Amino acid sequence: QVVESGGGSVQAGKSLRLSCKYSGLRFDDYAMGWIRQAPGQPREGVACVDYSGETVYYADSVQGRFTISRDNAKNMLYLQMNDLRPEDTANYYCEGYPGTPEAWPVVVVVPEFVLSGQGTQVTVSS
Repeated sequence: QVVESGGGSVQAGKSLRLSCKYSGLRFDDYAMGWIRQAPGQPREGVACVDYSGETVYYADSVQGRFTISRDNAKNMLYLQMNDLRPEDTANYYCEGYPGTPEAWPVVVVVPEFVLSGQGTQVTVSS
């Protein structure tokens, strides 16, 4: 189970920090990541981090602006989003999987990859 929070409506250039509380044995040792989806758009794997925190993936669209982190002791995943842009507007989901962060952008667009949370909406106005 995952519960995302921290979304909101902000102006371009501002920051938000998303949080995800995950629970359940299936997340043990899993890579965890963030996915976003805007209406009428395909899913995008925004960022992913492995269990150790040493290997991370960022989509080109967020590289240098977003930072993913995790606290395994608390079963928490975070996404610090700086310099937000209108094109970042989407519903943001967190999820985990037993693979490597490098494969995240491919994995999340597979129809069988189920998003178990409700997501948190981020809206950025210009």
